[in-house]
Amino acid sequence: MIARRTKIYFDGGCRPNPGPMEIAVVIGGIATIERDLGHGSSLDAEWLALIAALRLARAGGIEEFILLGDAAAVVAQATGAVRVSGTAAQYLAMFRDIADGGCAPRIRHVGRSQNLAGIALARLHPR
Repeated sequence: MIARRTKIYFDGGCRPNPGPMEIAVVIGGIATIERDLGHGSSLDAEWLALIAALRLARAGGIEEFILLGDAAAVVAQATGAVRVSGTAAQYLAMFRDIADGGCAPRIRHVGRSQNLAGIALARLHPR
């Protein structure tokens, strides 16, 4: 029997950009939302969401998972496809520290309309 990989969606944002940050992580249809994470850019918020997604996976004992987000820049940085510097390098170091506790996490880019965490955040701010 093949183990089924859990899909973990992550998204972060701020309004305005830069501004107050918030993140969402969706695992098994359940959204975890954190608001008031300080002041930063949307890239900062996306990194915080990715880090939170990995922490929640580890805390929940989930072994087979894939992290799905719509921030192409963060996915490319986290997978090593592009080099990072500055604050992104600090986030990458935090992510790698958490990842050391288990098998290397898989990360994939998905479209905004497919990102359940992004949908959860959008519902917080109806137009």
